[in-house]
Amino acid sequence: MKINGAQRTLILGSQSPRRKELLDKLGFSFNCLSADVDEENHPDLPPEELAVFLAEKKAQALLPQIPPKALLLTADTIVWHQGQSLAKAHSAEEALSMLRQLSGQTHQVISAFCLTDGTKTVCKHDTVQVHFNTLNERWLKHYVERHQPFDKAGAYGIQEWIGMVGIPKIEGSYFTVMGLPTHLVFEALQNW
Repeated sequence: MKINGAQRTLILGSQSPRRKELLDKLGFSFNCLSADVDEENHPDLPPEELAVFLAEKKAQALLPQIPPKALLLTADTIVWHQGQSLAKAHSAEEALSMLRQLSGQTHQVISAFCLTDGTKTVCKHDTVQVHFNTLNERWLKHYVERHQPFDKAGAYGIQEWIGMVGIPKIEGSYFTVMGLPTHLVFEALQNW
């Protein structure tokens, strides 16, 4: 990839299939790495700062593996509802519990990214309001059994069945809800 006329390697610090798909659709070629970092919540941070903190934490963990002149892109997504973060579910029951909380409610999805070459760093976030229909128990169980949303914050993917039948409205970017604020990432890469 060329940034300001110089050839640079772009590295996506994620194994998320959704982030890979979105970055590919933006037209960038990239390599992938992933860091095993503790994504525990920090209750003292507001959700926007928490998402940025986690994206930066992933970048710091991967920086030692990045070759010179490479750009590293990391990201994190927070589902925020009634003053708490709904992280990734570890079981079907935990996923159902999260989805029951979201049913018939509006919540926020905050996706943040960190772009760095080890010298310069740009971090940004985007927030979207997501409106959920009231979903009955049968639908929730169908979704969890069929899609097993255990790798997704809030235990759902807007691009999956539940998004088609259960999310009538969002206020903001669909791609931010998928896990990457593509409009901000594209702008940051163009302005690097």
